[in-house]
Amino acid sequence: MSRHGGSGGTPAVRALTAARIPFAERAYDHDPAAPSYGLEAAEALGVDPARVFKTLVVDTGAGLAVGIVPVATTLDLKHLAAALGVKRVRMADVKDAERVTGYVAGGISPLGQRSTLPTVLDTSATGHATILVSGGRRGFDVELSPNDLLALTKGVVASISAV
Repeated sequence: MSRHGGSGGTPAVRALTAARIPFAERAYDHDPAAPSYGLEAAEALGVDPARVFKTLVVDTGAGLAVGIVPVATTLDLKHLAAALGVKRVRMADVKDAERVTGYVAGGISPLGQRSTLPTVLDTSATGHATILVSGGRRGFDVELSPNDLLALTKGVVASISAV
């Protein structure tokens, strides 16, 4: 993979470039009517959905946090709460998630957020050399190693997905 800083120009791309982390920009034509942005990305990019991850923002009661799971799965809120060391979490209000991350829903990246939120990456990611996450806008993903994603987000790994 190579470093790119051209077409993306998003805070996620700038964060990856500044950290000198190798990544690839993966853009596709986004259909606003698509029922699942993540599954749309996997199909449009010709990538196994197990390698495409969605970024979900939750409210811990004491602030927001991020869970990153494969697009074909759902986020297990109880497991995420345990991984974060809190009693429970609920999905964050969309407006709060957008305000705190600086991204629009459907394009929230775990990278380059306005402030680094506690982040948990599903264990399934570690079985892949590279994974794709939102690059900061709808129709744009970045491909990078799970370890680099964890390093840049200061994230931890836990089993947080459910089929």
